[in-house]
Amino acid sequence: MKISSIVGAALSAAVLVSTSSVAFAHATLEVKQAAPKSSYKAIMRIGHGCEGSPTLKVRIQVPEGYVNVKPMPKAGWTMETVVGKYGKEYDTGHARITEGVKEVIWTGKLLDAHYDEFVLTGTIDGSVSPNTTMWLPTVQECEKGFNRWIEIPAAGKSSGDYKEPAPGLRIVAPN
Repeated sequence: MKISSIVGAALSAAVLVSTSSVAFAHATLEVKQAAPKSSYKAIMRIGHGCEGSPTLKVRIQVPEGYVNVKPMPKAGWTMETVVGKYGKEYDTGHARITEGVKEVIWTGKLLDAHYDEFVLTGTIDGSVSPNTTMWLPTVQECEKGFNRWIEIPAAGKSSGDYKEPAPGLRIVAPN
């Protein structure tokens, strides 16, 4: 009995370690779900460079319905935002808005052996339907090459079916 418990624990640990390494092998969101009409802090994790090459730029596209987005500056990195028109008008409760941040670009240097996080905060608009997914396509540019985490699953597919899936935020019903 004790041997099977030890083997079971070892297998569980191996599964946890292999799952964790997969999570850091892509651009991933720390918190993967949010409700409509809620604040959401998107923490995008970049776990490696491009085949050993350091990351020099991270670009995150902001999905429609994620409004009032404000990116967090990073020490040692420059940051710029691309502002554009929304697909529709949004009511924030304080104002009606028709444009906002559509993309955030950080430029700096992240060695392949290191990991870092890139942060945005904003609001999931009340018009976003539960049981849907908002995609945050992310491009990672390196000294040599790039990773384009932009693949959005087609109907009947999942992120696991793609080599470079876009990070997804599952919209859930409010509590």
